[in-house]
Amino acid sequence: MPKWGERPDLTPAQQYLFLKNGQVGNGTGFLDATGLVWEYKERPTPLSREYTVRIEYKRGGIPQVFIKDPDITVLAGDRAEDIPHIYKDPLCLCLYLPGSGEWDGKMRIDQTLVRWTSVWLFFFEEWLASNDWKGGGVHPDRDRRSHKNRRERRTAQRVG
Repeated sequence: MPKWGERPDLTPAQQYLFLKNGQVGNGTGFLDATGLVWEYKERPTPLSREYTVRIEYKRGGIPQVFIKDPDITVLAGDRAEDIPHIYKDPLCLCLYLPGSGEWDGKMRIDQTLVRWTSVWLFFFEEWLASNDWKGGGVHPDRDRRSHKNRRERRTAQRVG
């Protein structure tokens, strides 16, 4: 529960309405008692291939962003294990550093994660061509156990 005077997190229903009525991430989805699912097509540049993106968001959780088509591991070929800024099991995009405040439940998915996905795809395509991730960022770890505080993150960065 939010503190007095603090805005509560947006509900999945509110996020769904923003996605449905928004200018970006135009697609289709559904809402149920536990959360939302939203799918849309994304083309990061006019010369890029088209991707089918799926966003899943459960109440009280964090959104997960999946690339449904084409399979990014197939596109990466023998570098599939080295794709930067993804989580595995399930394979989804790492778009921000958990616990850093870059994203929280008060933010609109259509104004953050949808746009960040387009940027991620742009840098992914660049990585496919150059084998150099130019998108920057910090990836907490490969198995999604994010470090809870700054000291743990810094220790992990020094060790890793």
